This record gives sequence, structure tokens and C-alpha cells, in this order.
Amino acid sequence: MKAAMEYIYNGLKAFWGVQNNIKKGLSEAETNLQKSQSQEDFTVNTKIEEVIKYPAFKDFGRLLFPTNKNYYSGDTLGELSLMWYSNINPSKTVEIVNYLKKRADAGETIFYDIYSDEEKLKDPSKKDTGLFFFRGNEGAKTAIIVAGGGFVYVGAMQDSFPHALELSKRGYNAFALIYRPDPQAACEDLARAIAFLYENADELGIDMQDYSLWGGSAGARVVAWVGSHGTESFGEKRYPRPAAVIMQYTALTDVTGKEPPTFAVVGTSDPIVPYRVMMDRIKRIKANGTDAEIIVFPGLSHGFGLGEGTIAEGWIDKAIEFWVKNMKNH
Repeated sequence: MKAAMEYIYNGLKAFWGVQNNIKKGLSEAETNLQKSQSQEDFTVNTKIEEVIKYPAFKDFGRLLFPTNKNYYSGDTLGELSLMWYSNINPSKTVEIVNYLKKRADAGETIFYDIYSDEEKLKDPSKKDTGLFFFRGNEGAKTAIIVAGGGFVYVGAMQDSFPHALELSKRGYNAFALIYRPDPQAACEDLARAIAFLYENADELGIDMQDYSLWGGSAGARVVAWVGSHGTESFGEKRYPRPAAVIMQYTALTDVTGKEPPTFAVVGTSDPIVPYRVMMDRIKRIKANGTDAEIIVFPGLSHGFGLGEGTIAEGWIDKAIEFWVKNMKNH
């Protein structure tokens, strides 16, 4: 009986040892798989759904692309097409998601909520808002970019992420705003974003003096409205106005006399925005004694973004020069 008990005891020890080794091996295999996945870059052939569900993107992966899938098409990053947009550059799309992936994998915070859990519970539409951070130099000036989308979706992958990435390469701290696609709500979200960045500037390592607002299409209207009327007109306390507003392809006619310095770009073949309307607005802003410039690109359509590979390529550098020229504290 004693011999049998020892046999069973030793056998169980061996059995559980094997089991533990198997578990350990599985755990190591899972860890290695996760490491392998995190080391692999996204490509033009990567499924958009795979990017959205990438573990390091946690709860905000869905906000990289329009939350309403009726406004984009294509299954892969290389096939991505956004309604009303032209000249989408697949290599830039891939560069953007890999930039965010690399930083997220390193444990950096790349997305910030602008509303509290209580506010989002009270108004569920605020769950689909926030700021993607494209970090520049510590303590550098700040730009906030607002994409267009006809106030029905947010076309960030063409209209704000590329701009934010390029600004960060030049040393500026850039934030791409994901907002509620409604004119009033979008202005409230931008005002809240400005308030959030002012209140957390030290923690974020950014300089909010002489910040700039950038926007395309519907987003250009949002930055113009908030720039002219101030954060206090959209539910927040009064914060300083931007040093410059940079606008792309929007036929806004409002001129209040309170406009910040304004820089605009548009194409002559834009079926949505008559370029002469933008030219007229810039002329009226200048007549009020405010610095304003516009560049009109022959033959370009709506939504050209950075305009890479087109006649508009490099316009962002001229916009940056305009912003710097209008900074009070260089």
C-alpha cells in the first residue's frame, strides 16, 4: 500500500509538472505571438477592421475611421475611399496608422478624452469624441486640426491626421479632433478641446500660446466659427483666440470683423466650393485690417488634403509660415 501511494504521489508530481510546463509554454507562445504582432507593420493590404480592432488602440480604434461606415468604402488601407474626398494617398494612410501603432505599442498615450464619463453617460453622442495626439518637440507650439465630412462624418484619415503628422515632423504638437458631426456640437467640441489643452498644457508638454486652428471643408467652418466667436460662445469660459486659422475648401461667407489672421487654400475645379467665394471672403477680411491670404490651385477638386503629388503639394509649409508670422511669441 505504501509503495502504491508513493507511486501515485510521484506520478502526480510528474503529471502536474508536465501540465505546468505546457501552460508555461502556451503562455510564452502567446506572449511571443503578441510581440510578433506588435512588431509587424500595417501595410496597404491590412484590413481596416484589423486596424480598428488592434489591441493597443483599445477603445478608440473605431474613431480612426468614420464611425458610420456608409461614408467610406474599401476593405483594406490601400483601398480606403472617403465620400467627397480626392487624392487620398494610401502610403500616407499606412504611415499614419503605423506612427500611431508604434507609439501605442510603446505605451504612450495617443488619444485623450475631452469629456468625462458622467458627461458621456448624460449625452452618449459624446462617446465618439476626443483628441489624437501627434507629438512634436517638448514645449513646442500647438495646432488643432478639424477634419471635414459634411457634418455627417469625420474624415480624419484624409483631412486632419496627415496634417497633424506633418506638423509633428516639423516639431509642432498637433491634435486631430474627433467631433460630433453637427455644426453646433462640433463647435462645442472644439471649444472643449481648446479648454482641455489649456488646462493640461503642462502635463502634455505643449505651448498653447499662439496656437493655430486648422480645418478642411466642414471642419474649416468649425475653426472659423470658433476662431471668430471664441470659446465663450460655445459653452466654455473665455480662452485666448488662435494666432491663425488655416482653412481648406469651404464656401463660408460670414465675416464678423473679429476674424483671426486667416490662410486659405482651394481648387478651381471644386464641385462643392466655388473658389471665388473663398477669395471674396479673404478679400473682406483683409479690408478689415486683418492679415489674410489665399492660394487657388488650378484644376484641383474637393478634399485634396495635403495635396501630395498634385499642384498643391507643399501648401502646408506656406500655411506654417503664415502661422509663424502671426505669432506674438515666437
